[in-house]
Amino acid sequence: MRENVVKDKSFAFALRVVKLFKYLQDEKKEYILSKQLLRSGTAVGALIREAEQAESKADFIHKMAIAQKEANETEYWLELLYKSEYLDTVKYNSIIPDITELNKLLASIILTAKGKK
Repeated sequence: MRENVVKDKSFAFALRVVKLFKYLQDEKKEYILSKQLLRSGTAVGALIREAEQAESKADFIHKMAIAQKEANETEYWLELLYKSEYLDTVKYNSIIPDITELNKLLASIILTAKGKK
């Protein structure tokens, strides 16, 4: 069976987001922003999974584009949590490269899919 890098990385990222959500709620008592992060951070992988069962190339591209939008939103929530001092520099610098990489992978996949006729 072929390895699916974006699927694996998005699942691993979702697990990190779930753990970060728990930390923010339990340790920092932050409930609003962390919920937004949980929603968008786990949606990325779910949409990538949905795209696997796309009904057409256009449907695939659409689902991957929505996944990219969720990844961008996740990056926003992480930055906001960092700038508002709910996340320290170590935690932020640990997770931000993962979502940046997912964004790049999704952009590449979308461009490739659009380029193939």
